[in-house]
Amino acid sequence: MNNQWKGTNRHKYLLQFHLIFVCKYRKHLLARKNVADSMKSLSRQLCEKHGVLIKYVEVDKDHIHYMIEIPPTVAISDLVRNLKSYTTYHIWKLYPYLLEKEFWKEHTFWTDGYFCCSVGNVSERMLKEYIENQG
Repeated sequence: MNNQWKGTNRHKYLLQFHLIFVCKYRKHLLARKNVADSMKSLSRQLCEKHGVLIKYVEVDKDHIHYMIEIPPTVAISDLVRNLKSYTTYHIWKLYPYLLEKEFWKEHTFWTDGYFCCSVGNVSERMLKEYIENQG
């Protein structure tokens, strides 16, 4: 990976995360190309607004993967909450008839949980050696 440090003359950062959101009840809603494409587009819209770069995004039948880069001013938990609520709200506006058949009780799309993992550009072993060899 060719990663570029972000920042100003006072600080540098590179904050990357792998996120996974799963459709409620593992419904295969993202197997539909139009829904999957809309979900990717909605995700990009929200992330652009918050200065978040989606480096990669791909869907499977019942979940979506993101690799994102965020500035230090964005809390990952806030981004996840905003991303899930924004995409849910707008996907319901785009596909109400489809979603009403799947979720007749509530306006939902995603499970409550999510997967999040930081992505670095060095291995843990390399970082450990670097820190141990300081001074």
